[in-house]
Amino acid sequence: MTSNTDLRSVGDEPRPQHAVECRGLRKAYDPVVALERIDLVVSPGERIAVFGANGAGKTTLIKLVAGLVRPSGGVVRVFGRRPYGSPGTIRSRIGLVSHQSYLYEDRTANENLRFFSRLYGVPDAARRTQEMLAIFGLEHRSRDPVRILSRGLQQRVALARAMVHAPELLLLDEPDTGLDPSAREALSTMMRNVKTLTALVATHNVDMGLSLCGRAIVLEAGAIVYDSGPSTQGDRGEILDLLLSRNEMGR
Repeated sequence: MTSNTDLRSVGDEPRPQHAVECRGLRKAYDPVVALERIDLVVSPGERIAVFGANGAGKTTLIKLVAGLVRPSGGVVRVFGRRPYGSPGTIRSRIGLVSHQSYLYEDRTANENLRFFSRLYGVPDAARRTQEMLAIFGLEHRSRDPVRILSRGLQQRVALARAMVHAPELLLLDEPDTGLDPSAREALSTMMRNVKTLTALVATHNVDMGLSLCGRAIVLEAGAIVYDSGPSTQGDRGEILDLLLSRNEMGR
């Protein structure tokens, strides 16, 4: 007998509950095509590093999975449902760090984390806030407005915000921007400690991406040109050679 954790009904048709499912996914910002016919299935607990040059489509893929933009064609599903226009239950299962911090800059780090904890219904928001401040080394600046923090400290707060509600799916777009080694280690440790966490990590940093994830894909001109495959560690040398060759071709 199939349990409810194995199948989720979408419309009248039961589908396997993939964490992320992209079928023929396309996004165009006329006249530019950002993504073209992306097919990608991410299983629960799988972590994928997404590599590619600027303009390859990394940010667009993250935005589509997060439900921030609608596809021009094809389908994207998160936990069996379309993320855009979805009920809050789907959004509450996602944590997002992007080029926009989504923080209230006139509020302190402490106030921001308490607000998002309560927004997502986190039990004992005060305790969870203090826990996240400690994990990301923010206790000494927790009472300062976010707007006066350095770019690196703001990124720490954004990471804490994205993970404060213990999301099932973490979407990170260039998460190491401005981070020092201790903050990178805090992120890595937290991801290691949550075995069931699914993640898509878009980054230029091959070493960091592979340290956080197992599987790797490379995007070029909106298409997947490399996929190490499910449960397969991305090959650092092959990825670097591919990225270098693509950069050389673009000159």
